[in-house]
Amino acid sequence: MPRSLNMLGFLVCLGLLAYAWYAQAVLGLEPCPLCIFQRIGIGVLGLLFVLAAVHGPRRWGGRVYGTLLVLAALATIGVAARHVWIQSQPPGTVASCGASLTYMLQIFPPGEVIRKVLTGSGECARVTWRLLGLTMPAWVLIAAVCLGVLAMIANFPRRYAAV
Repeated sequence: MPRSLNMLGFLVCLGLLAYAWYAQAVLGLEPCPLCIFQRIGIGVLGLLFVLAAVHGPRRWGGRVYGTLLVLAALATIGVAARHVWIQSQPPGTVASCGASLTYMLQIFPPGEVIRKVLTGSGECARVTWRLLGLTMPAWVLIAAVCLGVLAMIANFPRRYAAV
């Protein structure tokens, strides 16, 4: 059962990343730096899920994968929540323009890039896509929470066996 659930988590991550690619390549929605960080988070979750599915660890190994997956989910939740918060701010309260992620990676050290991206800028505040009234970062937030729960169900051993 853990292998199947981990494979399900991997397939969900693959689907999320495939849609992100579709939204960029076909719909023409350019990702902002926070969107890219969310993609990285989903990619890390997918990689960990597939490793756990292939490895099929027992007790403590499952806990290690479960812990890594929950940490990756929490990081993704944090970035997505920050993005949702930035998008909910009144117009004009978020800096109007920011440097591209590629430029920042060339100029600044990694820690400074992360700080600047999480600060957010005008391109992160812009809402260009909605589904059922929710923006893409809101859907990523929901997906990351669900993936974190799935990771716990799949990888943490049950304390009580069925009688």
